[in-house]
Amino acid sequence: MRRNVVLSVLTGALLLIGAWNVQWTSQAAADTTYSKAYFAGGCFWCMEEAFEKVEGVLSATSGYMGGTVSNPTYEEVSAGRTGHAESVEVVYDPNKVSYQKLLDAFWRNVDPITPNAQFCDHGNQYRSAIFFQTDEEKRTSDSSKLAIEQSRRFKEPIVTQIALAQQFYPAEDYHQDYYKKNPVRYKFYKYNCGRAQRLEALWGKP
Repeated sequence: MRRNVVLSVLTGALLLIGAWNVQWTSQAAADTTYSKAYFAGGCFWCMEEAFEKVEGVLSATSGYMGGTVSNPTYEEVSAGRTGHAESVEVVYDPNKVSYQKLLDAFWRNVDPITPNAQFCDHGNQYRSAIFFQTDEEKRTSDSSKLAIEQSRRFKEPIVTQIALAQQFYPAEDYHQDYYKKNPVRYKFYKYNCGRAQRLEALWGKP
């Protein structure tokens, strides 16, 4: 008899704990809202790597934004026929990293004084750009650009575009996580493109 009572009490307690855990997990999931941000900084493979190193960033997806053609292909964009820039969609946890921090990472990984080119890649499709979605993102982006201008770090004007985000088109699968899937080819491209060398000349050692 006593054993049955004890078992009943334990079973009830376990059910209550299980229900509480389910409720807590559901509430935690509801409280976690991820945000997206969009940037262009030349080769999207390199920008993927740069943003995925930022704490609080969940993923970076290579793609195209800022053009006039729907569902563009890599061949079309790389030929400069669509108006799109090679871009990245950054998914991040705003509780862990702010939009300002993403901007800091962006600037540190682009050449903001060379128009329509980034490192060895030339053409409007390789322009640097910040694609804002809200008025707050625009204000923060404008302020970050102004801060660099007022620092007088560069004699040349900042030519990075700040524009309203448009439809983002993910790039073909073979472009996604290229730096992880093809590390040797990626490092060879990045070194020969002079990206790290130019960034150090612009911003100093990381």
